[in-house]
Amino acid sequence: MDKCLLRVDEAAMRLSVSRWTIYRWVQEGRLDATKIGKGSLRIFQTSVAALIEQNRTWDAGVSKSHRIP
Repeated sequence: MDKCLLRVDEAAMRLSVSRWTIYRWVQEGRLDATKIGKGSLRIFQTSVAALIEQNRTWDAGVSKSHRIP
């Protein structure tokens, strides 16, 4: 079962970026997050999945609109 909320380091590992990039992307609005308790940041897994989907490359650089169904 996938977790709904990811720790910053878990999100960073899934996206192959640094923790600092995760913090910056949250600040920029590229990732959705929430604070738990006294400031522990958690990233919504759906936000990570959406970012991956938005930036996915299809068929070695062919965009989705140019794919043959």
